[in-house]
Amino acid sequence: MPTILEVRSLNVRANGRTLLGNVNLAVERGDAVLVLGPNGAGKTVLLKALLGLLPHEGSLAWTPPKMRIGYVPQRVDVDVHLPLCGRNLLEAKAALLRLGRSAIDSALERVGIGWDLMEGPIGHLSGGQFQKILIAFALLGDPEVLMLDEPTTGLDEPSAENIYDLARRLRSGGVTVVLVSHDLGLAYHFATKVLCLNTVALCFGTPEEALTPETLKALYGARYEVAGAGSLRSGRF
Repeated sequence: MPTILEVRSLNVRANGRTLLGNVNLAVERGDAVLVLGPNGAGKTVLLKALLGLLPHEGSLAWTPPKMRIGYVPQRVDVDVHLPLCGRNLLEAKAALLRLGRSAIDSALERVGIGWDLMEGPIGHLSGGQFQKILIAFALLGDPEVLMLDEPTTGLDEPSAENIYDLARRLRSGGVTVVLVSHDLGLAYHFATKVLCLNTVALCFGTPEEALTPETLKALYGARYEVAGAGSLRSGRF
């Protein structure tokens, strides 16, 4: 498959501090890239740099240069008392992109939700339902790449698995997925490539290549010592 993203010696600094250092990776069309690391490791910083939202050093090249990218941030704070529904969100973006109702219908079909959920107040939705609406929002414009920043934060286990299944379906439909998560089990149940970050890049490659005991110890320290290597494939870490 063709390479659509190549990153070499990527560094992001702010106020004299390194937020992200020495990242090297190559993403092929159709990849599912899992970004792992503890809190504060630079995972969100990486996504924002890839989106061109943060200044950086080093080289970062998308092919084609104007790659269509959808992005779902880790956290979207919405006042539950606002008279806002899912339909308002999607119709606003569709209008901005000059897309018709059929584009919204297609995005909703891809995430598996109907118009009935789009009409009620956002504050009445479950976490999983709201997350699917955000993914539908990101899918408007038919992105070639979808970036998901910890999309299951705050969700119960069935809702989280539902979101992961959706990511798998989107990838099988031709979308390249970059997913930030703390779930090590996804490495073997979802990812084609894994990037390990702890401010600096510690590994990049297939799960088998990247997730060595040495890398995991460097990534998680004492937590890995306690949990043990057997917890990796089960996702219990």
